[in-house]
Amino acid sequence: MVGSHGKKPIWWTRLKLNSDIDQRSLKNHIVDMKNLENIRGSRVYGRRQGKPLRKASQDRLDKYFPKLNIFVKPTEMIDPFVLFDEKPDDIWLEIGFGKGEHLVAQAIAHPNVGFIGCEPFLNGVSGLIDHIDREKIENVRFFMDDARLLMDALPDRSLSRAFILFPDPWRKKRHYKRRVVSPGNVAVLSRLLKDDAELRIATDHHDYCRWILARLLENNDFDWKNDHPDDWHKRPADWPETRYEIKALKAGRKSAYMTFVRKRRP
Repeated sequence: MVGSHGKKPIWWTRLKLNSDIDQRSLKNHIVDMKNLENIRGSRVYGRRQGKPLRKASQDRLDKYFPKLNIFVKPTEMIDPFVLFDEKPDDIWLEIGFGKGEHLVAQAIAHPNVGFIGCEPFLNGVSGLIDHIDREKIENVRFFMDDARLLMDALPDRSLSRAFILFPDPWRKKRHYKRRVVSPGNVAVLSRLLKDDAELRIATDHHDYCRWILARLLENNDFDWKNDHPDDWHKRPADWPETRYEIKALKAGRKSAYMTFVRKRRP
């Protein structure tokens, strides 16, 4: 986001985008991020950059970013199926993909599905691109900004599945409004998901787990898929692990795996 003194964000200066991209439109896109301040309680917060990228990763970022990044103009609606070289059968969305391990594993397992990942963290996007380059994956696109901008630009019933895996719990009470699982974001996901589509959420934070269950169960559009009391403590076989889950297990923290199903509309 452009600062109050007109300075460009760090990742803008590091991208060194190829000359064939419309840089003016990208600058306008960044400036328009200020409008996010009007989305109270429904923003998707996340840090923007960590350690400087290695040259090889920076080169891959420069190569793939113009093709794989999704640009959203204000008030513009997007047809997610046209984002891919070959039209996919379904669209799946992951909000906050970390460095892309889960997203890539799902993309490999489901080559006929178009995957969209949202992640504002430059180093995370770089990690995803490293996976994409190494595995030669064609069915992944990403949005490197606040996920709500993209979500608000997608049409109704456009998603067949969505993932929110190990999001920041924002432990302090004054930061609860920053939690990605909020009434506003749940309402938007309800609009985007097709009937019977799954919303998968995982966390290793007990208080946030209770919060997530409360937010989803207070929304009448979702059912909690829980056939046995131990179901939500066992990661399903088709649910690849993430680096955050591994970190939690090493620290002795148990994770909760929750699956919610979008109810059929009348």
